[in-house]
Amino acid sequence: QVQVVESGGGLEQPGGSLRLSCAASGSKFTLYAMGWYRQAPGKQRELVANINNDGSTKYADSVKGRFTISRDNAKNTVYLQMNSLKPEDTGVYYCDARFAFIGDYWGQGTQVTVSS
Repeated sequence: QVQVVESGGGLEQPGGSLRLSCAASGSKFTLYAMGWYRQAPGKQRELVANINNDGSTKYADSVKGRFTISRDNAKNTVYLQMNSLKPEDTGVYYCDARFAFIGDYWGQGTQVTVSS
């Protein structure tokens, strides 16, 4: 059974940093890509960043230069280093793991709150 488990959210002040982690397990199929999405109250879920298994990345314009996504392919784990946090970064952050043949699996979400 595929599992996608996030960790690392919490409360941080503006300008601070947080690091999210996400581990995918339980599939024999190739894990093509992993990514982070977020959903703020009253808004649609949006892409924050993703990374393919060749290391190529994509970022939302709002986080470029502040967030860094990285991946440990051996551990099927993705990280999101979030620096210079802003109140508008607040939301539930979801991890997406995209596998060959079986598609996307999502984590349960982790809350990130940026507030003074």
